Amino acid sequence: MAAAAVLVICILVLAGSLSLGRGLLCLAIILLAGGLGGVVANRTAGPDIPLDSGAGRADYGSLQDMISALPDPTIALAPDGRVISFNAQATAMAPALRRGDPASIALRVPDVVEAIRRAIVTNKPERVEFSERVPADRWSEAFVTPVHAGDGEANARPAFLLLTFHDLTPIRRVEEMRADFVANASHELRTPLAALSGFIETLKGPARNDVAARERFLDIMEAQANRMARLIDDLLSLSRIELAAHVRPVTPVELVPVVRQVVDALQTLARDRGVEVVIQAPAEQLVVPGDRDELIRVFENLIENALKYGGSGKRVEITLSRSKAQDGGDEAVASVRDYGPGIAAEHIPRLTERFYRVDVTGSRALGGTGLGLALVKHVLNRHRGRLMIDSKTGQGATFTIRLPMSTGTAPAVKKDAEKSVT
Repeated sequence: MAAAAVLVICILVLAGSLSLGRGLLCLAIILLAGGLGGVVANRTAGPDIPLDSGAGRADYGSLQDMISALPDPTIALAPDGRVISFNAQATAMAPALRRGDPASIALRVPDVVEAIRRAIVTNKPERVEFSERVPADRWSEAFVTPVHAGDGEANARPAFLLLTFHDLTPIRRVEEMRADFVANASHELRTPLAALSGFIETLKGPARNDVAARERFLDIMEAQANRMARLIDDLLSLSRIELAAHVRPVTPVELVPVVRQVVDALQTLARDRGVEVVIQAPAEQLVVPGDRDELIRVFENLIENALKYGGSGKRVEITLSRSKAQDGGDEAVASVRDYGPGIAAEHIPRLTERFYRVDVTGSRALGGTGLGLALVKHVLNRHRGRLMIDSKTGQGATFTIRLPMSTGTAPAVKKDAEKSVT
């Protein structure tokens, strides 16, 4: 029967109906039950038999070896709830685990202790989810599985119980991030939509024949529509970048022309705000493996932010250079420095979060979507680059990116691009 069960599990894993981890766990349970169940049952039949006695010590070693090989925290329990064996992962989770002690001493989670009790009473598998708040928020699930020796009857007393834990924290955090993202995106889209609906209603009613009001409202509606279009464009860009996050770009791209092209495109904004943009670049090429369009988006966001939020300093400095990376290779370094009001230290770690803003009202008034620096972070991650932020209140801010350099030569840019960067 055990051989047939093993064959079925192998077929399910190969067919994709059962994950490899769950398949290994099932195989371990079958092998433990078939090969060691009788010995464990005999050794734990009464409290007078020490768990580390000479009889059956080799079999206990085999049980310990198999449990140690499992990837998740795993504990083997006697039918009365005493600890028989456990692996290193279980020790890290519950340092108080001791062989021969009741599991309830080391496992201070009431839901898990109750699940063990129910499994002992009903002789049926139990599953329970629980959370811990100290030292950090974590979510886990525990499985208590009665294991019977050999071909024993299902209703017979189990040889032992296998208690396994699975960490649900990454899944829960992703779910929370997804929920927060949907809520934030819905809110950001709802705001311009509400403004558009309100002005349309006004134009159809009280302001139907008011030419001055109509022109003013149409300008506001255009700005709100543009803001919504930028938000949708940023959301789509984020999705595309995340889908290709595992694929590193390999096309050689020269950074200096990219930066000059972005600065040229933002000259109108710089003139409107009275900001001088200064570029300091080496005579040599700074060629990196990358996606030209994505790198343009990076510098667009960094330089536009400097013009919008640091424009009060009336000067933005862009510096490009070559440097040595920690691994000894060459890397291109580009920094964007403004002389504006700066950013308080408590905000810096969260600047690359989606929809996070230091000043929500001011950001929206300037047309920000709250996704610019999130885009920068994801593009740099795909390019195996880094972003560093240095700022003090009242002293401006410096955003520095570091990208590994390429040994190839960047392809020639098109004529229209050449004209725009000279």
